[in-house]
Amino acid sequence: MANCLHDAVGNLGNILLGKEYQIRLALACIVARGHLLLDDLPGVGKTTLAEALARCFGLEFRRIHFTSDLLPADITGLNVLDPTLGQFRFQRGPIFTQVLLADEINRASPRTQSALLEAMANGRVSVDGISHELPEPFVVIASQNGLEQSGTYPLPESQLDRFLMRLSLGFPDRQAESDLLEGKQSLLSALDSFLSPAQLFHAQKVASQLPATKPLIAYVLDLLAASRLNSSSYPPLSPRAGLALMAAARSWAYLESATYVTPEHVQAVFPAVAQHRFDSGRSRSNSSEHIAALLAQVDAIR
Repeated sequence: MANCLHDAVGNLGNILLGKEYQIRLALACIVARGHLLLDDLPGVGKTTLAEALARCFGLEFRRIHFTSDLLPADITGLNVLDPTLGQFRFQRGPIFTQVLLADEINRASPRTQSALLEAMANGRVSVDGISHELPEPFVVIASQNGLEQSGTYPLPESQLDRFLMRLSLGFPDRQAESDLLEGKQSLLSALDSFLSPAQLFHAQKVASQLPATKPLIAYVLDLLAASRLNSSSYPPLSPRAGLALMAAARSWAYLESATYVTPEHVQAVFPAVAQHRFDSGRSRSNSSEHIAALLAQVDAIR
């Protein structure tokens, strides 16, 4: 199955040229049963990546464009009166899908943003006191505009913490952009599902069971502890962040066809897991230095 995911990286790489590392991180996020935040400029392929990931596994995909006038009921759905039955029935909103692209999530009001919290945490939504289960798997892939742009609202820390990873695709290198201009990019519409939801479930199960030795657990604990020593400058990493880091490291190890998790796997995913928890989604430069300092400070050799 890991070989199939290697093939997936190659197929997705024909659509997003020159972005193999980001594609691997995105696949690791989904295999870890996590939600993904894409923070970048318009036009670099965020929407393309989200839809390509859904097509890759044959998952249902929907997109909601978050705007300032979007209401929570526009996402979750609402109870409407059925005149033929003379009673209310629940009309499902677009959140009832397997892969939801929350496009420009921080253009919606905090009240609307909060409509995703229960769904991301528990896989269900509650309307008028009644809970409705969401399909499985359920993945939120959100794109975010820079907070310096007008009409944006910062995501609260509680919601940022629900995203397993944050990625920035960035501009392609010169060769990849040259290939793009020459038309060597594969079309998203031509991408068929070559993996199934059942195969995704299998990968998620196997990855979650990859063994982590006690020294590896101690290394992760040391990273968490180091983040809490100087918490006046950056928020400390929570136990939930530690769980996210372990899940992401296991998934990365699975993609590497490893039989157990190593410190190198933790280090590969640590920036994507930790950065948005340190900078609250606002600035990358200083938090990148903080992450590098933490990795340098904590000794991985035991």
